[in-house]
Amino acid sequence: MALTAEIYFSNNYRDLCQEHGTGAGFQFEFSCNRCQDTWRSPFEAYTGGRMASWVGKGVTAAYGLLGRTGSGVSSAADGLAGANYGGSRDAAFQRAISNAQGHFNRCPRCTNYVCNRCWNAGQGICLSCAPDTAAEAVAARQRGLNDMVSERAYSTGQNAAGAFDVGADRQLVCPRCQGETHGSAFCPHCGHHLAQRDACASCSAEIPAGAAFCPGCGTRR
Repeated sequence: MALTAEIYFSNNYRDLCQEHGTGAGFQFEFSCNRCQDTWRSPFEAYTGGRMASWVGKGVTAAYGLLGRTGSGVSSAADGLAGANYGGSRDAAFQRAISNAQGHFNRCPRCTNYVCNRCWNAGQGICLSCAPDTAAEAVAARQRGLNDMVSERAYSTGQNAAGAFDVGADRQLVCPRCQGETHGSAFCPHCGHHLAQRDACASCSAEIPAGAAFCPGCGTRR
């Protein structure tokens, strides 16, 4: 059955209808496009689907006692219920939409459907398009505070940078235990003395990494 009336809530509803079984019925869940809160339409039982289910169970039980199958009768009942399901669902959907329109507001600017908590009644527009002035003022004040504190903290860090020895050798991973050192002189995990320069045992000259002999006195390492 095709609907001739205009359909609203085309992209923010969920179909919870059930065609068959004892729980057969119609129900739809609508959501606010801004906060995603949901509202469900009242459940409407689908009598045809429930009757088909009970007919199927009764026929199966009866024919089971006779050692035969009643699939033909059950299929016929299901077919009759299915033939009426589409039209019944459409009518239930229309009723659900009418009820949902009392719980949601359509913003004329962004065309989204929002709940009453996300609606600026004074402006006749949603809070995404026309945020609450008091709330925006509080948020802006907090952003200003955070930005200024960040700026002052950054300036304090710049002033303290002069005390940091940027030329000192640092090992960020301990060569003994492979633990992170965070640039300390000794490993906080095993106590190994970090960033030690390899010195010649004879003349105390610094030996470059990988050198087999001291460049100062020629002593073998």
